[in-house]
Amino acid sequence: MQDGIIGRRGFLRYAAAVTAGTGLLSESVFAQSRQKQAKLRKSLQLGMLPRQLSDEDKFKLAKKCGFDGIEGSPMEDLGAARRLGKLAREAGVPIHSIVRGGWDAPFSDPDPKVIDKGLKTMETALRSAKALGADTVLLVPAIVNEDVSYEQAYKRSQRHIKKLLPLAEELGVVIAVENVWNKFLLSPIEFARYVDEFESPWLKAYFDIGNVILFGYSQDWIRTLGDRIVKIHLKDFKRNGYKWTNLLDGDVNWKQVRRSLDEVGYDGYLTTELKGGDEEYLTDLAGRIDKIFAM
Repeated sequence: MQDGIIGRRGFLRYAAAVTAGTGLLSESVFAQSRQKQAKLRKSLQLGMLPRQLSDEDKFKLAKKCGFDGIEGSPMEDLGAARRLGKLAREAGVPIHSIVRGGWDAPFSDPDPKVIDKGLKTMETALRSAKALGADTVLLVPAIVNEDVSYEQAYKRSQRHIKKLLPLAEELGVVIAVENVWNKFLLSPIEFARYVDEFESPWLKAYFDIGNVILFGYSQDWIRTLGDRIVKIHLKDFKRNGYKWTNLLDGDVNWKQVRRSLDEVGYDGYLTTELKGGDEEYLTDLAGRIDKIFAM
């Protein structure tokens, strides 16, 4: 087996192991999981709140509309980050994660200067998360394109992300790689294997429910990824017309998604990644999430 890339036989063995471990839950196990349902928490991204409001009023509005937490962005000023995190906690909507992204400096790039930029910005993001009180930083791990092959993206991203794990452990902040439209990690089995190869509790999966609808089924990904998932993004997508929609208006099978969350025992935040709006819109959005939770 080549470093970072699995052969056909190895892939089949790994697929079988993942399936045996996560996909074939008996009805009795499912019944038990329903009895001890994990707590699901509603969250939204900070940028979805009205921009004209002060930070304090943004957090108060999020709480009033029915949300339990906030997802923010990296901040270089750690003092300001601590103050912002304190405001959020006092309002009852702690900042639980931040989005670093990674499109601008992917760890799959062949240019050492790009990698250096990626490492420095991730280090800042990890320290920012700690200051804000967040326990997770979202990272787009790699980008496959005309100049970067799938194999190169796989190997390079793992090699460079591993350099960040000691700092993540020191700070107590998880690096969570997300499935996005980057032509990378195109199956739940591969995503699971990619995470497992780090052999670290500080590298997990950030699963985006809407991002797989064009080529898969969210409930399948959730069952396969299992407890590798540390955070979840909520989006919906309509295949006919190829467009993003509000929650419950697209093709996500929310009933199956809800069932799969119980099966894997997911306990944590589900963060909406949608357009922003006013109090009426955000209250309706929180209500849509409540309907999903109740399924």
